[in-house]
Amino acid sequence: MSRLGAVGHKLYTGEVSLNFVGRRKLWYLISAVVLVIAIGAVLIRGLAFSIEFRGGVDFQAPVASGSAQNAIPGVRTAVVDTGVLGRAEPIVTSIGANQVRVETPPLSTDNIAKARTAIAKQLKVGEGQIDYSSIGPTWGAQITDKALLSLGVFLVLVMGVIWLYFREWRMSVSGLVALLHDVAITVGIYALVGFDVTPATIIGVLTILGYSLYDTVVVFDKVRENTRSISSGSRWTYSEAANLAVNQTLVRSINTSIIALLPVAGILFVGAGLLGAGTLKDLSLALFIGIAVGTYSSIFIATPLLCDLKEREPAMRALSRRVEQRRAGAAAKSAASGSAGPAAVSGTPGGAEGGEPAASGEDQGANGTRQSVPATSRAQGRPAGRPQSTSSRSAGRSQPQRKPRSTRRPKGHGR
Repeated sequence: MSRLGAVGHKLYTGEVSLNFVGRRKLWYLISAVVLVIAIGAVLIRGLAFSIEFRGGVDFQAPVASGSAQNAIPGVRTAVVDTGVLGRAEPIVTSIGANQVRVETPPLSTDNIAKARTAIAKQLKVGEGQIDYSSIGPTWGAQITDKALLSLGVFLVLVMGVIWLYFREWRMSVSGLVALLHDVAITVGIYALVGFDVTPATIIGVLTILGYSLYDTVVVFDKVRENTRSISSGSRWTYSEAANLAVNQTLVRSINTSIIALLPVAGILFVGAGLLGAGTLKDLSLALFIGIAVGTYSSIFIATPLLCDLKEREPAMRALSRRVEQRRAGAAAKSAASGSAGPAAVSGTPGGAEGGEPAASGEDQGANGTRQSVPATSRAQGRPAGRPQSTSSRSAGRSQPQRKPRSTRRPKGHGR
């Protein structure tokens, strides 16, 4: 932990810096490839919407003997043999170790009774032990419309809140693109693995969007702090200051994500995998994917995209030119001092020794170079430019003047 803390301190102070913003084209390419795969999975495989969205009849029955997983083929065959489904196929899954779930298209009351009797006979249980619920297609369509509406309202509110907080529309656009990126990848993974899209999935998606937004806002807040009044200076470009902000919040983002992923992974792999809880599986998968993808987008997508939009401003372009000119001048001075050698003292540009920064206006002479250092000062073992010290007794007292030898009186004369 101490080593991780030391790394975090170096990232925060800029002693160690990972160039996230400078390599943004690589991150864009990686995200583009993943998005193409995700969208292709949705178009080719499609999403497996649960019965709440498509409508139908949901049967749930206990298994008298054996495991529910072994009873699935027999239950499927028994329902198909009734002929109530026509050419449709029932969806039979297990709930836990001793319960079976059968989903069928919408059925009439008589057909529901026939299917119920067939399931009870196959599982050797009473018909009264089989619970069922009928969901009409209209109700499923309403659920779909409300889910899409809630997602749209959430995204609009996100843009408004970010703009009001930062007073910067580019941050709103970057945050929105990152959220859409997270939604697309999450939906694509659902299509790839074939998990049902249930109302719990929608809740999970909205939850991870809020988490991703929180992570992005934390990074943006540090970007704003680092870039405040940056246009009046010439030390950093906007992208460099934003990259420092990402590095400063990197350890916090990773730690927060790991802490959030651990319990979600426990729900997904232990609760849903071993216990077979369907609702937990739908919710935990959305949370697990969303937290991981949201952390990625807040670091690799949102801030680099913000820099792309911000660097288009005339003020930021002018800042980049000033920074380049300042660094080019410093490099030229450093090269000139290196070619002159250590013997060249007079007129040495600032930064000649040990890669020092260029001299400020106070350290430069009228010709724009650093004032020469007298060699006698160095020979006397004192720092250059420091005056000779005088004793307190002689301070302020006029010293006697020695006469030239030609005007001195010879000894022995004049008496």
